[in-house]
Amino acid sequence: MILAPAVFVTLLTVGAPAPAHHVGAYVPKDNAVTTNFKQVKFSVQAAKFDVALRLFETGPLRAEMRTHAASLPPGLEDGTRAALAAGDGPEVERRLMIFFAALSRDLALEADRRIARVDTTADTRVAIGRKFLEAIWRYYNLVDFAVATRDSAASVAVRLAFDEAETYVKPAAGGTAPADPTGLRKPLQRIAQVLSTLIESSSMPSSSTPPRRNS
Repeated sequence: MILAPAVFVTLLTVGAPAPAHHVGAYVPKDNAVTTNFKQVKFSVQAAKFDVALRLFETGPLRAEMRTHAASLPPGLEDGTRAALAAGDGPEVERRLMIFFAALSRDLALEADRRIARVDTTADTRVAIGRKFLEAIWRYYNLVDFAVATRDSAASVAVRLAFDEAETYVKPAAGGTAPADPTGLRKPLQRIAQVLSTLIESSSMPSSSTPPRRNS
């Protein structure tokens, strides 16, 4: 799985390990994609769909969708644009939820792959885990409310898995290094599985907004 440029920027700009945080209390910093998402979201909430459509068409959010097209449900980008053009707020929310769930899933899979490498030291596994968990939460946090509205069990499962994953990258009592950072793989795999199931169940065609080709 090849991570898109914006995702690499997310990981490369993470400096020293962030202080320990509990899921729901940590507010990750925005990057270009998340900023554009919020611009589109707020415009939709204000019923300014012409503004939201322009922000989507010209912004990094749409570009990121195109970069990840191979791992997304077919027609996600076209359907998002069509929903914006039709003024269908719930459909826009559903499609953007799927997109950010997919980004989070792919990051969890990539983190698991890197941590599984036999030539990776324990310290490197911890560093990888911290950086990827921050990147995962940066994207998933944007749509957790939408996920919880549609599938509360999935939201709870992701949050619990994320909390568990953090225990493998936070210093133990006395500031010592985590004992077994490879344990991080199981919660990462659960995050990926739950989000994969969510994406599949949420990708049924909507009766309100048929996808159309870009102009």
